[in-house]
Amino acid sequence: MRHPQTPAEATLWRGIRNRNLGYKFRRQHPINRFIIDFYCAQAKLCIELDGESHLEADQIQYDAARTEFLEILGYKVIRFTNNDVRYNIHAVVAEIIKTIENILTPQKPPLPFRERAG
Repeated sequence: MRHPQTPAEATLWRGIRNRNLGYKFRRQHPINRFIIDFYCAQAKLCIELDGESHLEADQIQYDAARTEFLEILGYKVIRFTNNDVRYNIHAVVAEIIKTIENILTPQKPPLPFRERAG
């Protein structure tokens, strides 16, 4: 059962829907007992938008526990505030793309340094 989108959710959805970024996203996607604001299955990426209520102590604890639970299940969770979307949508979209690319093409660890023999 979908809830009406907030203005920030609607703004972000316009930017990421229809494979605008080259990746498919779903909105209000269920995972276990949670409803994720936006989800990219290809990268197992959960995107959450947080409004003012997420600044309250109880909500901060709940969000942290929810993120930890989802990460234990193998999902990556990133969060943005509604104001991030409202005032800097281009940076939000860039961060989403960067996160997906990092997930799908993990960086190889650097080779260990070997000292030259004298």
